[in-house]
Amino acid sequence: MLKIKDMSIIITGGCSGLGLGMAKRYSEAGAKVTICGRRREKVQKAQEELGNNVLSIVADVTDEKDREKLINKALKHGKKIDSLINNAGNMYRGAIEELNQQKLLDIFNTNVISGMMLLGKAKKYLSKTNGSSIFIGSVHNRRAFPGASPYAATKGALETLTMVLAAELGNEKIRVNCVVPGGIYTEINQRAGLFDDKTAQKRLEDMASIHVLGRIGTSEEIAEAVEYLICGEWTTGAILEVDGGLGLGLTNA
Repeated sequence: MLKIKDMSIIITGGCSGLGLGMAKRYSEAGAKVTICGRRREKVQKAQEELGNNVLSIVADVTDEKDREKLINKALKHGKKIDSLINNAGNMYRGAIEELNQQKLLDIFNTNVISGMMLLGKAKKYLSKTNGSSIFIGSVHNRRAFPGASPYAATKGALETLTMVLAAELGNEKIRVNCVVPGGIYTEINQRAGLFDDKTAQKRLEDMASIHVLGRIGTSEEIAEAVEYLICGEWTTGAILEVDGGLGLGLTNA
């Protein structure tokens, strides 16, 4: 099994939530980590918090020039690319009859298409390191949340992409996998304007009882699972559920 030390890792959406937790864990283990985000203040704060093993840049993964910049900055920072973690994502919710077509296209662009395009750019570098690409899925594809069809559809697409791209890129010695987290506190609903911080935290805590293990998870636990997929040399096409048993559909009936 490979070791994270001295790897060069790209994490999109790496300045908060799950991405920040990954960047912290891997940089402390000795990896060179390049992270990006769209909010300049978050990018600057992450850089101050994480130290010299991390390079934080302002970039929008839906923009072609920014994707090119991200790859080039990662190559300069880490001298190679061992893993691409497509973590950037947005939330969009609404009743089916009220959905806006442009907002649907926007969330597919952010959550699905940007990761595909970025992997296309990183492919030649990942093939040189027998590297990996990891998508971040969602328990929205294990439990049905009314009104969340746009978000769930994008995350379902990522699971299918994982399997297809694993088959496509196997000959290049590139592994492609997906982690499916359960309930974990991030800022995704606040960024979408759905909840304030207090409401989002309470909503998540109220979900603890439907996790078999009786609690919500942490970003550190997702980072641990992603690290296994970065380093596991014979794992590809896997959909790894790290959800405290939420997807089991626990019921007291």
